[in-house]
Amino acid sequence: MTILKLATFNINGIRSRLPALLEWLDKESPDIVCLQELKAADEAFPIAEIRDAGYGAIWQGQRSWNGVAVLARGMDPIESRRGLPGGDGDTQSRYLEAAAHGVIVGCLYLPNGNPQPGPKFDYKLAWFERLIEHAAALHQSGYPVVLAGDYNVVPTDELDIYNPRSWKKDALLQPESRECYARLLAQGWTDALRAQYPDERIYTFWDYFRQHWERDAGLRIDHLLLSAELAPRHKDAGVDRWVRAKTKPSDHAPTWVTLDMSGRKRRPAGRRPVRPAR
Repeated sequence: MTILKLATFNINGIRSRLPALLEWLDKESPDIVCLQELKAADEAFPIAEIRDAGYGAIWQGQRSWNGVAVLARGMDPIESRRGLPGGDGDTQSRYLEAAAHGVIVGCLYLPNGNPQPGPKFDYKLAWFERLIEHAAALHQSGYPVVLAGDYNVVPTDELDIYNPRSWKKDALLQPESRECYARLLAQGWTDALRAQYPDERIYTFWDYFRQHWERDAGLRIDHLLLSAELAPRHKDAGVDRWVRAKTKPSDHAPTWVTLDMSGRKRRPAGRRPVRPAR
C-alpha cells in the first residue's frame, strides 16, 4: 500500500512559528504541506531550514500579510499556477498550485471578509467566485486534485463551531459564504475531514481570546477537498491538535488526509499538468 499524507496549516507567521513547523514536520512527516499566512516577503521565506528538514518548496510571500507555500517531502513541487484566473490587479498572495507526488494541490487562503457588510466581504465573495470557476475546470480535467487551505468558512452551525451565537455577524458564518462553499462541493469535491467524521464536532481553529483553546471552543475553517479521482482513495483524516497546545502557537492546527495511491501510475517526472483555461 502506497500512502500519501497531505496536510494544510495556517502557520500565522512562518518566521515566528518556524520551530513549531519544523517539529511538526519531523514528527508527522506529511508528504505534501500547504501553508497559509506566511506573513513574510519572498526573500524572508526560510527555505534553507525547510530543505534541511527534507522538503522542497515553492512560495508566494507578502510582507506582513497573507502568503502561501507548498512543501513536498524529498522533492521540489512543480508550480502550475500562481494566483487565481481573473485576478488582474489583485496583489494579495492567496493561491498557489503545484504538482507533487502524483497529485495536483491547490493551496489557498480565502479572504476573511470582516467586517461585513462592506468592501472586504465583497472581496471575499468575488474571490470565492473565482475559486469556484477555477475549481470546476480542475475537477473536469480528471486529474487527481486536492484543494487545501484556510477557507474562512464555517460550513454548519451544528458540527463545525462550538457555539454560533456570538459569531452570527461574522463573515465566516454568513449565508453567502456558506452558499459559495456548498456550490464548490456540489461540483463533486469531497470534504475529507467531514467524510471521515460525518457526525462529530471537529475543529481546526481556536481564537486566542477568551480561553477558546482551553475551553475547546473551536471552529472548523481549514478544509481539504478531494477530486472525484481521489475520493475513493481516502483512508484517514484528522487534526494535529498537539501543535495548537504548544507555547506561542498559531491559532490553527494542522489538518491532514491520507490517500492510498497504490496502483496509480504517476505522471512522468518533470511533466507539468495542463492548466485549466483562463
